[in-house]
Amino acid sequence: MQVTAMTNSTPKERKPRADALRNRERILDIAKAAFTEAGAEISLEDVARQAGVGAGTLYRHFPTREALLESVYRAEVEKLAAEERRLTESLPALDALRAWMLLFVDYIATKKIIAPALNSIVGGTPTELFEYSGNLIKGANRTLVSRAMESGDIRPDLEPLDLLRALVGVSNVASAPDWQQSARRLVDILLLGSKPTD
Repeated sequence: MQVTAMTNSTPKERKPRADALRNRERILDIAKAAFTEAGAEISLEDVARQAGVGAGTLYRHFPTREALLESVYRAEVEKLAAEERRLTESLPALDALRAWMLLFVDYIATKKIIAPALNSIVGGTPTELFEYSGNLIKGANRTLVSRAMESGDIRPDLEPLDLLRALVGVSNVASAPDWQQSARRLVDILLLGSKPTD
């Protein structure tokens, strides 16, 4: 009598195919531009068409408008956090901090448009998503500022969040369309004022 050995095989979770990942990224890029230009009430069918995918592909990745908008916002935050790692590996401490702060200005511009649209769809503030994004951004900023302190480029008594608060403050009080240029100039002013005093 032959005994067949039983194997404990559980199906492994499949990784998304490369083309599926490309489709998802293309949809997110097109959706970001559409939300930025038109707010929450964009046509999802137009997004699919411009991304070169069928509506079914879009809805498979993002079953609702809220899911698409949240994913756009989350992707922007994750890109900003990932830039901290790339800049840390490729630039001196102060240059990395400056480059990341300039990217943070671009992120603020995106958030100023996407956050109200997200609030209007969700019906209130999506607290969990904003907490998640806040933690990622604060962590990246803290790493970069700490590295600049260790290199002696930034004085050791600086509170890392103060740099971000100043940039956010400019964006909140500025109604002129050129507030981003002001915020970019402020990056250099803030870093100059953060240098150690002899």
